[in-house]
Amino acid sequence: MVESKLKTIPLGGILGILSAILVKLGNPVNMGVCVACFYRDISGAMGLHRADVVQYLRPEIPGFILGAFIISKLSGEFKPRGGSSPILRFVLGFFLMIGALVFLGCPLRMILRLSNGDLNALTGLFGYSFGIIVGIKLLKEGFSLGKSTKKPKFEGYIMPLFSVAILVFLITKPSFIFFSESGPGSMKAPFIISLAVGLIVGAVIQRTRLCTAGGIRDAILLKDFHFLWGLVGIFIFSLIGNLLFNPQTFKIAFIDQPIAHNDHLWNFLGMTLVGICSVLLGGCPLRQTILAGEGDSDAAITILGLMSGAAFAHNFGLASSPKGVTPNGKIAVIIGIIIVLSIAYSIIYTVKSTKQGGVKVES
Repeated sequence: MVESKLKTIPLGGILGILSAILVKLGNPVNMGVCVACFYRDISGAMGLHRADVVQYLRPEIPGFILGAFIISKLSGEFKPRGGSSPILRFVLGFFLMIGALVFLGCPLRMILRLSNGDLNALTGLFGYSFGIIVGIKLLKEGFSLGKSTKKPKFEGYIMPLFSVAILVFLITKPSFIFFSESGPGSMKAPFIISLAVGLIVGAVIQRTRLCTAGGIRDAILLKDFHFLWGLVGIFIFSLIGNLLFNPQTFKIAFIDQPIAHNDHLWNFLGMTLVGICSVLLGGCPLRQTILAGEGDSDAAITILGLMSGAAFAHNFGLASSPKGVTPNGKIAVIIGIIIVLSIAYSIIYTVKSTKQGGVKVES
């Protein structure tokens, strides 16, 4: 147990310290890495939404995917697979993003916000944990998206190729790609460093299997704290990194935190929706990104859902801002929770009905 902690904490710490360095070099404060925010920025850069303050082809995302792709190829773990309820995965990814943008951050950014003193992240953590508990209950009742199957090799290369295309567009800056001139989208670390960090993090997460949802889920469901110690490592090393590199932005408070709001109810409910979706999908946004690099087309479909959710959130006024949560955002979170739970219970009912029907036939 001690040996496991000694390995997992510093491995998670790599992500934590690199996130603090990205902030020092230009990424938004409390957002050295935010998978949801980065997909939102990429969606904006591609013109899927026109919120001009959040449009940038974040090179960290291609780095995550390509880092996982390279390591999985070298280790023989690159396995093209998919076909496990793709439409439902798209919908779950869509609503996961809605919840994240109401909270203003993915589960990873939640940890990084907390490590820089943003106490609003505590409310998000409670909501995320509650959502994971709800997700565990659904799993115990029989929820499943089904098994994936082996796919043609080329299908596994689609997300790595998509990542290369993003990097090409970022370098060449064609006229049909949008770039923010102000706001969070304009705040960025140098391209080469951001890409290098993405590659390193992608490789590390691929090898460690770290997942924010998985860490909390396994601790509750299996009393296995292996991955949870990795999350602790992210927090501790990010905290150290912020104190060393970003002391001017470190502030323990609820108010006046960068790219955050202190509407506690909706921070809680937004991350509750994220927690439920992450468990039902089998991984948080970071984990889905790494799986996509390993050839998992189900994870790729989830990413398309995330990007569509980001576009929808900004096109229809669902995303929060430092001013607070929008009325549309509040309605969307409630609708999201209802739809996600309806999907889960419909599957559970179908599974139970099938089993009961099977028993009747045998008797």
